[in-house]
Amino acid sequence: MTTALDQHAAWLARSLGRTDYLPMRREDAAALSAAGTVIDKYKGTHLFREGDVADACYIIEEGEVELYRAKGSGKSVVLRIGPSSVVGDIAMFQERPYLSSARVTTATRVLRLERDRLVPLLLVRPVLAMRWLVNGLSQLEATQQRIIRLMNRTVLEQVSGLLVDEVDSFGEVHLSQATMAELLGASRQSVNEALGQLRSSGAIDTGYRRITVLDGDMLLSVSTG
Repeated sequence: MTTALDQHAAWLARSLGRTDYLPMRREDAAALSAAGTVIDKYKGTHLFREGDVADACYIIEEGEVELYRAKGSGKSVVLRIGPSSVVGDIAMFQERPYLSSARVTTATRVLRLERDRLVPLLLVRPVLAMRWLVNGLSQLEATQQRIIRLMNRTVLEQVSGLLVDEVDSFGEVHLSQATMAELLGASRQSVNEALGQLRSSGAIDTGYRRITVLDGDMLLSVSTG
């Protein structure tokens, strides 16, 4: 009979790094699952805040998390992440404070792994340690590719690329104009103008904190110039 622990271990085996050349044994996934604590978080709550002591990291199983940094009296959104993402591990391994805050934007389930339990586990399970490394490098590569795509592009091309990256299976993008501007490092007015152009061309439809993608191929074409 499959237990909840078995199911969670199987999810970790699929999520953490590549599987083609480095399969994770069931006992490795089970050990990782047993070393952490499954936590359900409500929208608007935090996994951690900027400046807090980084004593744990999190693997997202369900939901979305927004990473942001304090900016004057407000905030600047850095990134939005979803299922299978690992967050907080770099600061945790370096024993430094978290560089950003992690706010839950939808109902979210995470596996919380404390440093004092995770590090000894990785030291005695090389396959698990390698899978963790590969996963971290994959996320770093994805971030670098996104930065490269944004370089030397117009705001219209950047907005189109962001919509391509963020659209869900229902064709919806749940980002406000302010959040899009922060993610792209652009002004809200320029983002609004780009969305207006895309709406006029029939690529998207817009509503309150919602964008519906009507023509994904057109968006992709615009995003590549």
